[in-house]
Amino acid sequence: MCGIFGYIGKRDNAAQTVLNGLKALEYRGYDSWGIAVKTGNKITFEKHIGKIGDAKTVLPKSELGIGHTRWATHGGVTDLNAHPHLDCNKKIAIVHNGIVENNDILKQELVNLGHKFTSETDTEIIAHAIEQLIKGGNEFKMAVKKAFLKLQGLNAIVAENIDSFEIIAVKNGSPLIAGVGSHSIVPLP
Repeated sequence: MCGIFGYIGKRDNAAQTVLNGLKALEYRGYDSWGIAVKTGNKITFEKHIGKIGDAKTVLPKSELGIGHTRWATHGGVTDLNAHPHLDCNKKIAIVHNGIVENNDILKQELVNLGHKFTSETDTEIIAHAIEQLIKGGNEFKMAVKKAFLKLQGLNAIVAENIDSFEIIAVKNGSPLIAGVGSHSIVPLP
């Protein structure tokens, strides 16, 4: 069980908005937490082990961000295994709730295509799968859909693409709520 939260909107306080949302979801994951925001043409992120309760963020101002509180299922409780996870180009970030049951098969396919992994998690394969589909000519939305359809198990993801300035949220079985405000659209678990 994990908590995922995303923000895209007109206000430049994405990191703080996501942090506040994650604090409300702390009961969904006590092992670690992390946030990724769009900064210019790159993703800036922070990941920490431990509870999020009194945490503060030092991330820069942004209008786009996602975050995660983790209850570890794949890989140890480390900063590297904390979410969000990035693709090889560091343009796509992923947060995930669930278990990718066919992780080993999908990871080997991506390794064979040249993808480099930095964590022990099943979540990281999703970022690389989306990246591979975009390389194949798919737009971000379709790449997320196709990558998600390859996953076996009950999952919910929020994917962030800084090039297209988009957040896509997808689920099958795991809880996911999208909230719409006058200045934002916020996917929640």
